Amino acid sequence: MRVLGIETSCDETGIALVEGEGRATPRLLAQALHSQVEMHADYGGVVPELASRDHIRRVLPLTREVLHAAGAGLDSIDVVAYTRGPGLAGALLVGAGVASSLAAALGKPALGVHHLEGHLLSPFLSADPPEFPFVALLVSGGHTQLLEVRDVGAYTLLGDTIDDAAGEAFDKSAKLLGLGYPGGPALARLAEFGDAEAYALPRPLLQRDSLDFSFAGLKTAVRTHALKLEGANCEQPRADLAASTQEAIVDVLVRKTMSAMEHTGLHRLVVAGGVGANALLRARLRSECATRQSRVYFPELALCTDNGAMIALAAAMRLSRGIAALSSDYAFDVLPRWPLTVIAPLVAKAG
Repeated sequence: MRVLGIETSCDETGIALVEGEGRATPRLLAQALHSQVEMHADYGGVVPELASRDHIRRVLPLTREVLHAAGAGLDSIDVVAYTRGPGLAGALLVGAGVASSLAAALGKPALGVHHLEGHLLSPFLSADPPEFPFVALLVSGGHTQLLEVRDVGAYTLLGDTIDDAAGEAFDKSAKLLGLGYPGGPALARLAEFGDAEAYALPRPLLQRDSLDFSFAGLKTAVRTHALKLEGANCEQPRADLAASTQEAIVDVLVRKTMSAMEHTGLHRLVVAGGVGANALLRARLRSECATRQSRVYFPELALCTDNGAMIALAAAMRLSRGIAALSSDYAFDVLPRWPLTVIAPLVAKAG
């Protein structure tokens, strides 16, 4: 079975083709990605209308590129998968519309996939994939969640963010420090030259018996310190504040994640989402898991950002387990707000 995956939830257009049989992990045949970072940089963040228009320009050329790289024709596609949500409504509609139209033209099923489920399962495309069950830390610009994962579609929410997500805390803190977009990587680069102990920043909710996250108070503290640095001629205080901010965010993520593993008694951890590419977070989690004789799994760096491979993979894994039903209707919708824990069996649409 070959699945074409189309990802257009925000500011990256991702296309990929995967192939799999039965319950074996599908293999990636080819993928292509276009990032809109340069386009949005002038605005300091994603402009939804510009994002949607760019997706329209990129989807079909990238699809041709992927099929050419895989040495495959349109007639070799068995399922066309797309991101149904969550994400920007206009951007999601581009992918959903193209996928459903292509599937209808080919007489093949189309399947709407949950964006976060794609991130959650993306480490299965790595050279050293995990096994079920495991604890998952989903950490991105819009989401920070801890889940107990028993199998595809079998998720128990352990902890969630009650305000800002970790990636949002990175980006907003970077903006307060006058750094460019995207803020998270820029803050991490500046932090390399700073002292992580220079500023005593808060670690919200660490003192409570809860696996939930909160980063709004940290962002407020960063703003207070950043205002005091305005007009300063020395760059070192900014680097110190960046390092202290990164340390505080990573400290919260690591300590909550280790608590989740103790709570579940599981010894496998999967980290997914854009913030999962952060070098300090990876190093700290590897160290903590090694101490506890546990394993931590990360997706390849190229799969940490939004991409079509994770969408195609999630669709293929759902289909292999019989939790995606076929329908004769090519009508589609998108779900900009779609909690991962309430996914019903996804509907594949076929003529």
